[in-house]
Amino acid sequence: MPIMARYGDASLPILVLLHGFLGTKVDWLPLMPTLSQHFHCICLDLPGHGDNQAEGETEAKFDFNFCTQDIMTRLDSLSLSNGQFHLYGYSLGGRIALHLAKAYPQRLLSLNLESCHPGLKDPQEKLARSQSDALWAERLLNLNSKDFLSLWYQQPVFADMSAAKRKSLIEYRTHILDMHPKQILKQVFLATSLARQVSLWDVPSQLACECHFFAGSQDAKFHALAQEWQLHAPILVHSISGAGHNIHQAAPEVLSSTIIKLLG
Repeated sequence: MPIMARYGDASLPILVLLHGFLGTKVDWLPLMPTLSQHFHCICLDLPGHGDNQAEGETEAKFDFNFCTQDIMTRLDSLSLSNGQFHLYGYSLGGRIALHLAKAYPQRLLSLNLESCHPGLKDPQEKLARSQSDALWAERLLNLNSKDFLSLWYQQPVFADMSAAKRKSLIEYRTHILDMHPKQILKQVFLATSLARQVSLWDVPSQLACECHFFAGSQDAKFHALAQEWQLHAPILVHSISGAGHNIHQAAPEVLSSTIIKLLG
């Protein structure tokens, strides 16, 4: 199966979309009927996810630099017209998007982040996150997929999700997890841990393009984070009503129309 999926006429402005941890390029399908009328959308599987199962022997191989280069190599293989694109990333995909923006600022037409953390500042927070992620990594490897996902989606950040939606998502993700080796996904998870991420709070200040942050109105944590970030960097914050952490899942129509208004 291909690692990339493309939607919309190739002559339209390019919009590259990066999913979050445990996701795949298919996660963006609900947005495609609308977005593909205004953009040439390129949805990629991140390393270790979906059909992007390049094997590596060490966890270090799958760090942020590897993910960034993997994405850029695949985009450059398409021989895009002028090489520039709008970039949209959710959660882990947003953190990778920040690294990409830092490394290739000249390639971006805009940077768009959904529920994305620019980096922990407190060493104690980093330590706690490292310990937490190590525990989650062991659960990923040792529990069956359904049990792991049942625990994963009980985290406070997913509290807005209805019981029916949570059940449906667990069943869907279980099928995907069972299809691919969890060892690679574990390596990617640890290598791109927020505990290992350098501070990227200043990246928007280094860009010539606009930087948009999308926060769900029901996601208090990332709403507050976005407001704090906005005080120190040129970020335009957009609150999406009726959504929590995963906006593109909860409110695809509202998010699509907002993206078109901002970028179109």
